[in-house]
Amino acid sequence: MPLISDAIRVLSTADPRAKAARAREMTSAWRDTQLVGKSPTTLPDQPARPAKPELVSPMDVPRRRLGSSQGRGALLHAVAHIELNAIDLAADMIARFTLHPALRESDRKRFAADWTSVCDDEARHFLMLADRLEALGLSYGDYPAHNGLWEAAHSTRDNFPARVAIAPLVLEARGLDVTPNMINRLNGAGDHKSAQMLQVIYDEEIGHVATGARWFKYLAAQQADSAESYFHELVRTHFKGQIKSPFNEKARTLAGLARTYYEPLSVN
Repeated sequence: MPLISDAIRVLSTADPRAKAARAREMTSAWRDTQLVGKSPTTLPDQPARPAKPELVSPMDVPRRRLGSSQGRGALLHAVAHIELNAIDLAADMIARFTLHPALRESDRKRFAADWTSVCDDEARHFLMLADRLEALGLSYGDYPAHNGLWEAAHSTRDNFPARVAIAPLVLEARGLDVTPNMINRLNGAGDHKSAQMLQVIYDEEIGHVATGARWFKYLAAQQADSAESYFHELVRTHFKGQIKSPFNEKARTLAGLARTYYEPLSVN
């Protein structure tokens, strides 16, 4: 099956483990065939989702102390929910933008390869966390979650540069800021296995932000403004949340995201 059709299949799969498995199958098929496919006539506004977790306002998502297995489970559940959304964000990036006219014909397979790799990583992360939740006597869906990640990306469905600015360079970059503290807290609570999992995710997310930065700069080069000023314009227009400090400057720099991108947008 061509890549774009496989990406739509991922978006249309509700069961979380099946969604992750199909994302991984998509990667294997892409590596074997290198078939992109045709532009889709329609794409879902909302990816297929399971009945649980219940989606609530971000303010209503419970926060628990990490001293108990339930508290650690709530944290891991929140991260698993992020990773499930990230599968769909990468699949949507593939399906929606691989054949976008802003990409040169010679660069489309490279774009497809990059985001297929990201989607595969996110699927592996989700499955790893789902297994860890089960080891703690929990399941994905046991805690409420919110739909903020998809809602933030949905507003850029018709704007390719804005999607690249918001999804990897705002939403995923925020993960680089907060994950080291999560790792430290889990280690402090004696849950070294969960901490090691988040370390794997953190290390690989630097590469995902780097993928976003590389393609954003590619798209920004087609504009008259500098990449930084174009980024500021897109974020101010399309992102309704806040860019919060403190920032993990080291990780962001490794990912190719200089301070001149995010500091002018920050809210202390």
